[in-house]
Amino acid sequence: MTTICIITGSTLGGAEYVADHLNDCLTAQGFAVDLFNQATLADIQDRTHLLVVTSTHGAGELPDNLRPLFEEIEQSDLDFSAMKFGVVGLGSSDYDTFCNAVNIVEQTLKAKNATQLCDSLRIDVVENFNHDETAEGWLPNFTESL
Repeated sequence: MTTICIITGSTLGGAEYVADHLNDCLTAQGFAVDLFNQATLADIQDRTHLLVVTSTHGAGELPDNLRPLFEEIEQSDLDFSAMKFGVVGLGSSDYDTFCNAVNIVEQTLKAKNATQLCDSLRIDVVENFNHDETAEGWLPNFTESL
């Protein structure tokens, strides 16, 4: 059975709600899921399937609960070549750094040889008010590539 590790980066809770919904969807599809809202390197370093759900904070940064993990990944000597990942991002198109946290996640994981399974989903919270449904609609892009 494929186990999917979901990690969240959230400031106001929106990304956590989407991650909870995706957790429910994946579980209903028969996947084993581990969900971390405050992930550490130990939580993810041996994972083969990672789904990152994150908002963009401040001036295009990772949220405070995700930033330490990605700083640790960047500074590590780990090779994530066995890891396959997908990213769901929430952000506001009112900012020129719209969903930049997605870019940070993609670049950091790819630099450690992880494989991105599909195009990331960037949800514009200004235009889209049903984040759960949008993420659920994107989910087959991720699961069919596993």
